[in-house]
Amino acid sequence: MNWKKLLSAKRWGNEDRFAGNEKEARSEFQRDYDRIIFSSPFRRLQNKTQVFPLPGSVFVHNRLTHSLEVASVGRSLGTIFYNRMKEADPNIDETCPLLVEVGNIIASACLAHDLGNPAFGHSGESAISHYFTTGDGKIYKDRVSEAQWEDLINFEGNANALRILTHAFAGKGTGGFALTYATLASIAKYPCAAVAGHDRTNIYTKKYGFFQAEQSGFKKIAEEMGLIRVQDEPLVYKRHPLVYLVEAADDICYNIIDLEDAHRLKILSYEEVESLLLPLCNDVKLPARLAEMEDDDAKITLMRAKSISTLIGQCSQVFYDNQEAILNGDFNVSLMDAIHEPFLSIMKYIERISIKKIYNYSSVVQIEVAGYKVMGGLLEEFIPAYLNNESKYHKKLVELIPNQFKTKETDDYTKILCVLDFVSGMTDIYAVEMFRKIKGISFPSMS
Repeated sequence: MNWKKLLSAKRWGNEDRFAGNEKEARSEFQRDYDRIIFSSPFRRLQNKTQVFPLPGSVFVHNRLTHSLEVASVGRSLGTIFYNRMKEADPNIDETCPLLVEVGNIIASACLAHDLGNPAFGHSGESAISHYFTTGDGKIYKDRVSEAQWEDLINFEGNANALRILTHAFAGKGTGGFALTYATLASIAKYPCAAVAGHDRTNIYTKKYGFFQAEQSGFKKIAEEMGLIRVQDEPLVYKRHPLVYLVEAADDICYNIIDLEDAHRLKILSYEEVESLLLPLCNDVKLPARLAEMEDDDAKITLMRAKSISTLIGQCSQVFYDNQEAILNGDFNVSLMDAIHEPFLSIMKYIERISIKKIYNYSSVVQIEVAGYKVMGGLLEEFIPAYLNNESKYHKKLVELIPNQFKTKETDDYTKILCVLDFVSGMTDIYAVEMFRKIKGISFPSMS
């Protein structure tokens, strides 16, 4: 793979409008960022759970604030990489004019990386899969292809993000968000079909990156940019190199910022958080500075900032040092798993503590359980209604589905995906309200 092809400014659905003028292209990636940040799916992230339930009195991160922070870190990672390349080759702007844009590309991809995640955190994905594996959705196995069934029983937010960004929803025109090829490819952490996913021996097949409905589209993007094709059936590619930096930005933010939220919610004490973050700060003068401060939240904010700075430096160094292996598709670990000691061991310890004390905290588990009930309950109503649409009850339910999520296609797979588009796009609050109303638990008002 080479950077000139990888940094394609062609726009999905508007390929003919790009004339290849690299001076004009320099604004295209900033436009990607702007299009995402002003979009409805992005705004809805403010009411989607990141880890903790969304309380009213104590501010914690939601999907929107998380995505903004990941984009900030991602832009820094991209800028550092460009500066290192510029330092090594002062003529890089002539030989690869769009390399200066990697910060904008990564920031845009970071903004969009969670667009496909349903309500209730990662349990929302599991709840959708659960409906098809053990719930009422089992009956559809014989009504779709084997590859399509893998999409449904392993619902994946990464693949759903690509669909949101590229699918022509009814009445919305063609081309989806019409983002650049480079931004779209930088989102695809697992550029393979579902049937090839869940192979943890390769970093690019741990999960999957596109539904069968979007496979031909992704193939078009991958071939245009020269991604390395591993196999045709099932379709598998090696990652776009910038995926590593998008992934690193996400890893840095959730590992560090979840500790900050845990302290605000009194899940972890100040002393516990300090013991985890202080070794990452890499600043021998910091303990004395902390001693002069009285506010624990302010102390953690300072340690959080310094920890993120350390990890940005570590990950950017790993990316630059292993650029050749990454471009050849031979780098088979995340950047965070390749940082230097003692920081690698510290991060592994933070992961273990987070799993034990944060991700299994009672309120986190409760919202995951609620997610199963709510998401499963919505699917068991809307999918049979949209596929069969026989009774008056079914017709009433179908009327609740916005027109943009309906299709003229008649096959079951396409119609199921349309319902999943509707349900997975719901915020936590909207999903709960819809569930309560259609189940008769509460009644709608006229206000």
